[in-house]
This record gives sequence, structure tokens and C-alpha cells, in this order.
Amino acid sequence: MNKREIAEYTLDKLMKSGAEGASVGVSQGSTDELNIDGGEFSLMRTLFNSGLSMKAIVGGRKGNAAINRLDRESIDAAIENCIAAAKSGKPDSAERIAPGVGEHSFEDGPQQPDTALLYDRMREYIEDVRKDYPLIMLEQVIAQFDHEESLYMNTNGTVFNSIGGEYGIEAMFSAHDGERSSSFCGFGASMYDLDRRIIDMDLHRNTLEGAVKSLATRSFGDKMVGRVIFTPGCLAGFLSSIIGNFMSDSVIIDGTSPWKNRIGEQVASEGLCVSTIPLDPRIVCGERFSGGFVSENMDYIKDGVLKGFAIGDYASLKTGFARAANQSMNLWVKPGEKSLEEIVSGIGRGLIIDRFSGGDPAQNGDFSGVAKNSFLIENGKITDAVSETMISGNLVELMQSLAAVSRETACDGQSVLPWAAFDGVTISGK
Repeated sequence: MNKREIAEYTLDKLMKSGAEGASVGVSQGSTDELNIDGGEFSLMRTLFNSGLSMKAIVGGRKGNAAINRLDRESIDAAIENCIAAAKSGKPDSAERIAPGVGEHSFEDGPQQPDTALLYDRMREYIEDVRKDYPLIMLEQVIAQFDHEESLYMNTNGTVFNSIGGEYGIEAMFSAHDGERSSSFCGFGASMYDLDRRIIDMDLHRNTLEGAVKSLATRSFGDKMVGRVIFTPGCLAGFLSSIIGNFMSDSVIIDGTSPWKNRIGEQVASEGLCVSTIPLDPRIVCGERFSGGFVSENMDYIKDGVLKGFAIGDYASLKTGFARAANQSMNLWVKPGEKSLEEIVSGIGRGLIIDRFSGGDPAQNGDFSGVAKNSFLIENGKITDAVSETMISGNLVELMQSLAAVSRETACDGQSVLPWAAFDGVTISGK
């Protein structure tokens, strides 16, 4: 059976088994992959994948099932498990199948890989790193082309067809000079084509240079509360924690979010605007639909004011708050007016942080961890790499202490983010 036949068969059998409504997702895809380990080619392979997920409502109770095989016997067993799960659950008025929105088709990116060019770019990348950064060891690099065809269908008449292809690169590396070595550094990006050299992609040279500079570190010095600058990659991690702790399904449903009653109120500095932008042309294979709804771009925070939560249909019906227009993490932060150099020039002593290593923030937003691949700012200049330095603060207060946002941004194909400076962070050297 093809994808549509599988979906129609599954929906029909779920309804005949007692469902009052149902939805099905079918996906098939492939990955062409090239690996580098220790600076040398180590693997070339093609992987194939398939999946089927289903949801059924029986007597106001939800059942789910998912499998990675598409033969009829496996599908029948999954249908039986889905119905059984629904019958054993508890009725919940917030559970439903998304309303019908008709049939939509989406196509993104190339549909076939240029494997020869992918190999050439990887070979070129090895040579570029050896030439420009001889102290860098490419511990592992994975370059791949992902292609996926997916179909969503529900009993209310919605049909989503999606087909997409994209290239991706993930690199892990470190610097070595005799007995000295840096900590591991990483770089990742998604793209529709291979027109650029890998080493020249956004911020990649920055991370390579940072690893080399990190061979020699010094202590930040005495503990202080001051200003830090998050690089785009580090900012993405903090924004993800803020969304998870303050805006996601679970914390809105259970009422533990510090922002639970703050829609329409100022929760961040006036200059901060945060959005999710899966439909932006800079985003590679961005989300086109989710949970039976067509995705749209959405503002989370606009000029510091909370505009909405990152919740799905169930949490929306459960709490009465509006459903998020998408479920992606394709983040965008509005650039500022100052250059990164100007922002740095206004800091007497502080830190520019490329990576934060710490546990999940506390329920109230308290965080603490190690600033890695980070550099000291002294008298308005970025100077030496620092040895592992502790930073701590509170996410609620952090959002209200934005000092500046750079006009420069970096795009990795999944988000478009600037550098951002925040006050009130505790910095403690060793």
C-alpha cells in the first residue's frame, strides 16, 4: 500500500473498531550519510526509515500507537493496541481530533541528493581545516542529505501531504598542541544546497578560532555580578529553557509557570522580540503542519510583552489559552541597532559565552552551570579564553535585564539569532 492507502485503511479500521474520531500520520524517508572520524573518511551509507502513528478517541478517551513498520500485520496490531489504550484511559473533554481544514500539499528543498558534491565538500572541508587551523582535530563530522515524504489524515477531512529534502552538517572538534587540548566544540547547520564551503558557513570559523584560543586559558578572577554576552548558539539554549519552563504545555496545564497569568503583560525588557518562524525562507524545511493544524509564524514576546504560550491543542482546550500557531523551535530574535563590537566596547569586565553546560533550571527559573568556550571581556575588548567558569542567575530576571541586542545575526538554517547582552548574572572564576 502507498501512504494514502495506508492512512485510509488505518482510519477505516479504527472507526470500525469503535473510534468516534481518529487521525493518522504516515512517513517514509531516506538518509544519505558521510562520516569523518579523527580527520579521515570512515563511513558512507544510505538509511531508510518509515513510520506510522495514530490517535483514536473512544468515549472521550484517547489512545495512541506508533510503529516503524508498514506491513498490514504490524498495522493491524497497532490499531488493536490504540483502541485498547483508549478504552483503558479516562475520559477527558480536552481530547479531540483537530477540525477539518481540507487538503494541503507542501514541498521544500531538493528531492535528490548530489552525493558527489557532498563528498567533494567534505574532502574540501578536511583540507581547509588542516590548512587554516592545523591545531584542530576533527573528532567526528557527519554530513547527510535527508529526504522525507509524510502524510497526515484525520476523520474530519484534513489531508496534509509534505515532501522535503535538506542537507545537514554536524561537526565536533577540539584543538591540540602537545599536551594541551581544548574542550570539545561543535558546529551544526542545515541547508538546501551546497553552494558554500563548509568552513565559510555562519560562525564556523568563529568556533574553530575559539577552540584554538582556548588552548591557553586563565581564571575569570573574583566573583562578581555583571554583564554577559550570549552568542547566537548559547542564546538559543537559554530561550529553549525559557519556553520549556514558562510557556510549554505541562507548566501551563499544572499552573507552575511564573508567567501563567501574564499574557498581555511586560515580562521582558522592552527591546526584546522573540518569535517562531517556520515559514521564513531562511528556515530549512520548516514545520508546515502540526497536530492537524496548518502552521503559521508566531510572536511569543513583542517589545517585552508576552503574546502567547507554546501550547498545543490539548493544553489550549484544557486551560482556555490560545493554541500556539506552530510547534517548532525555529526561533527569531529581532536584531538591535548596535554592532557586537559596540556592545563589547561598553563592558568594563564581563564574559562572552558560547556554550552553557548546566542542569535544567529550577521551577522558579533559577539556573547554574559552567560557561564553556567562553572569553573574558576587559576594558571593552575580548581578550583571553577563561578556564571553566560558573555562572548563575534567574531566567525571569534575566529576561528583564536585557542590555543590548546586536544588529548582526547568525542563521544555521533552523533559527536566526543575534548576540544578546544581559545584566545581573553572577560570574565566579576558579
